[in-house]
Amino acid sequence: MRITDANRRWWVLVTMTGSLSMILIDQTVVSVALPTMQGDLGLSTTGVQWVVNAYLLAIAVLVALGGRIGDLIGNERVFRIGAIVFVLASAACGLAQSEAWIIIARAVEGAGAALMTPSSGAIVMNAFSSDERGRAMGIYTGVSMVFLALGPLIGGALVEGIGWEAVFYVNLPVGAAMLVLAHVTMPRERAPVPAGGRVDWPGVPLLVVGVGALVLGLMQSRAWGWDSPSVIGLLIAAAVVLPLFVLWELRAREPLVQLRLFKSRNFSVDNLVLAVVQFGTIGVSVFGAIWVQDVLGFGPITAGLSLLPLTIPLLVLAPATGKLYDRIGPRVPVAAGAFLVGAAFAWSAAVLHELSYGWIVPGYVLMGVGLALVMTPASTDAMNVADPALRGQASGVIQTMRQVGGTIGIAVLGTIISNVQHTQVSDWVAADPSREADIDQIQTVLANPDAAPSAAADPAVIEMLRDAVTTAISSAYWVAGGFLLVAAVVAGLALRRVRAADASPDDVVAVV
Repeated sequence: MRITDANRRWWVLVTMTGSLSMILIDQTVVSVALPTMQGDLGLSTTGVQWVVNAYLLAIAVLVALGGRIGDLIGNERVFRIGAIVFVLASAACGLAQSEAWIIIARAVEGAGAALMTPSSGAIVMNAFSSDERGRAMGIYTGVSMVFLALGPLIGGALVEGIGWEAVFYVNLPVGAAMLVLAHVTMPRERAPVPAGGRVDWPGVPLLVVGVGALVLGLMQSRAWGWDSPSVIGLLIAAAVVLPLFVLWELRAREPLVQLRLFKSRNFSVDNLVLAVVQFGTIGVSVFGAIWVQDVLGFGPITAGLSLLPLTIPLLVLAPATGKLYDRIGPRVPVAAGAFLVGAAFAWSAAVLHELSYGWIVPGYVLMGVGLALVMTPASTDAMNVADPALRGQASGVIQTMRQVGGTIGIAVLGTIISNVQHTQVSDWVAADPSREADIDQIQTVLANPDAAPSAAADPAVIEMLRDAVTTAISSAYWVAGGFLLVAAVVAGLALRRVRAADASPDDVVAVV
């Protein structure tokens, strides 16, 4: 257990893995606490949504900037700053007394996470030699992804046992431990600053406005509707500002985001696959949890436990797939992993109407194996493309792509589910016009049967609603599976077989 020069890199890995797990679990742990928070703080419906969105939006908008700052002043230093911000904001969340308070605190918490996330990835990559990076990144990615999936389970236990404040207060001892470990395992970095190193401040508002408008528009598309002037305006703003940002960065002497990274074919394909994987798997963590609760009647804790067949293979296999990447490169594991995840979605879509948890377990196991194969090799390979002085930026770009991919997934899959479910209910009512008077109750009976006793008492209504939800989520799974299979083909055709670290010097993006 002693920290020595020989094992210091593994202690660094423990610290960074724990930190990323804390960041990712905060994306999902809050979901089960929202009803209690709404009652205690008097949150509006919009406020409840923004307790989640404020955190995710801050990360999506600021993570690339966090990566650039890490490259300039030292990833270790930026990690410590981000961890302090995150812990203090978590305390503020637990102390919140109003809607505005909790939303602002969550946004600040997301800003701290945006500083920590790219720095932690760069620190792990720089701590290990090229022959060990795959294994190290496998542990870093695999363990943290497990905690992301277990967020609702842990949140449910904390809320039931202590209260909603506990989902935030738990970050205080964990964050403090990470800071102590960072202090004793990492040097107080005095890294050389790249030539002319400074932040491209004119590019910051373009990045924040462009990514912010895109993510916000997608986030609100279901609540406001795709035809809402606000959503249309936000997406148009993103379509205008993001190309301006790209043009500015291509001409900037010291760009905020090093777009030359995308000249590497592997970096581009790795990021594409990671974004598509996030697009699909968000459907399982959000809509899959809804299905097992609304259709199978699982409670929040049981719903969290239901994901164990997915998380256990991911946890067990991620380090091994990292070692596999170290041996054979990215093409085979990334393509095979994306294919398996796509096949898992197809299986789940096909058997969902069996209305049995046992039928979806094989799909979860297959998905866990696929995620282990794709996440670690793709992330490690994308980071290997970059010169060590650019790894903070590379990590920031990867996280931005994943966040945007997940946001698009929620918007697109959520829209598919909403439209299919609405069509199913409308067709059922049209076949029996006498049911039209109960349409408002029908729309809410699954989520809260006690709220509509007259509708809930009719087994035909319950059966119809379960069928509508199942058909809708099955349709979304088919779409997600299709995207993953396309990503598998792209990875198989476009990725190089060799690791980026073994490529010719011309293939590695360096500081200029």
